Amino acid sequence: MRSELLPGSVTLVGGGPGDPDLLTVAAARALGQADVVLIDHLAPDPTAFLRPGARVIEVGKRPRSSDATSQDVINDLLVEHARAGSRVVRLKGGDSFVFGRGGEEWLACARAGVPVEVIPGVTSAVAAPAAVGIPVTHRSLTQGFTVVSGHVAPSDSRSTLDWRALAHAGTTLVILMGVKNLPEITAELRAGGLDAATPAAVVTHAFSARQDVVRAPLAELAEAAAGMAPPSVVVIGDVAALAFSPDA
Repeated sequence: MRSELLPGSVTLVGGGPGDPDLLTVAAARALGQADVVLIDHLAPDPTAFLRPGARVIEVGKRPRSSDATSQDVINDLLVEHARAGSRVVRLKGGDSFVFGRGGEEWLACARAGVPVEVIPGVTSAVAAPAAVGIPVTHRSLTQGFTVVSGHVAPSDSRSTLDWRALAHAGTTLVILMGVKNLPEITAELRAGGLDAATPAAVVTHAFSARQDVVRAPLAELAEAAAGMAPPSVVVIGDVAALAFSPDA
């Protein structure tokens, strides 16, 4: 990993779950050198790390928002500013390669001949449960965890997941972007044979002043979490009954 950003390059930075303290050292160093920062709305505030004169462009893709920036426009902006000689940082929440479209941005830059580097971030799939004392793995309870996206409902033609098969995975199930479709998701998991009493939780706004958690058995989770909104992470499995923190 380079210690200095190259003029005319793009660095894809995973910013973690939102708290600037969870940025990596490499991420903070990259932000301190950036000429242009393209930032998502779930990314941490980079202000304290930026050098004077750095330009910040908000390109967040808020769900169902009229001011969302399309991925094609974001790709074009990355290439445009890099070709102008800027040191460009693309700052996202979580990790760029975990449902962050980092791969699409890498390919767009590579096809345009723009050098790209990736600085990984702390993914909310692990961090959000940890914020309320839930480990996604725990000896004697589970030997793994499965991370999936719930941004489309199981009945949606765009869904490629076999939710009923996931009910038999034997791992902790972590669902990102799934709170809206939680009623249908939990129904499919139960139809696939997952016990209605399976411990489950929804964590929202992890590592922020708005952090909250709802815990309920699988059969009651959708109703219990009905008032929760993105960004939320769903955890389903025996570990969701654990609470290794004083605030959980």
